[in-house]
Amino acid sequence: MAFCNTYGPWALVTGASSGLGEHYSRQLAALGLNLIVVARREERLRTLADELQQACGIRVLVLVVDLLHPHAVKMILDGIGRRDVGLVVSNAGFGSSGPFLEQDPAMLTRMVRLNCELPIKLLHAFAPHLIERGCGGIIQLASTAAFQCTPWMAVYGATKVFDLHLAEALMVELGPHGIDVLAVCPGHTETEFHEVAGIAKAAIGGAAKPEDVVRQSLRQLGKRLTYVHGRSNRLMIRSNRLVPRAVSAWAAGRILGKRLASQDDKS
Repeated sequence: MAFCNTYGPWALVTGASSGLGEHYSRQLAALGLNLIVVARREERLRTLADELQQACGIRVLVLVVDLLHPHAVKMILDGIGRRDVGLVVSNAGFGSSGPFLEQDPAMLTRMVRLNCELPIKLLHAFAPHLIERGCGGIIQLASTAAFQCTPWMAVYGATKVFDLHLAEALMVELGPHGIDVLAVCPGHTETEFHEVAGIAKAAIGGAAKPEDVVRQSLRQLGKRLTYVHGRSNRLMIRSNRLVPRAVSAWAAGRILGKRLASQDDKS
């Protein structure tokens, strides 16, 4: 009940049709929050909405929006109307892998827009309402890729640095107003994200279960600034801080380059 009182009655989840967004929707519904689920794939959203309404007895508003549309945030606001949103889960994003010069610059630009520009617009639009409420929360999906450069995933890694720093800065700015902001940094997770990004396996360690990432991150909301999922990921980040950045960049390039070469050999 305390969770609902602070972050309810409505939670907004972007990229809710699959992966971490779907699991945030499922677990927030189980906690008793009504949901506003946003993505492009209408059939998936409506199937999810029907299931959660029947299983959890909550209300679900489906908003079919292309989040790369220039007016996507206005479309979301218009769809929400006067509903009292207490939690914003800024989850939508995508990645890609491969040599920088071999990737389509138009696709890379779309990645920057979805991973970086959308959170700016989304959080700028919702933060005033959260401040007016005097309580609420923001979850911004970042990545363990935010803690070191990522050769062969250069632009994706750069966008996640942006997301991490944005969330951490907003916690300082919005925290005094009663707003909890959490940057969530998963490593390799069993979702469609990695299929889209062209990543077959984790660079280090195994793949996390998305439901576990979501469960653990929700427990950290209001308790810490940044949540890194997985012991091996936390150890990797600590070790990176002990070596010069040039060494960290070289090591990341070796590891990620070998993974890319291994995948190319199998294709």
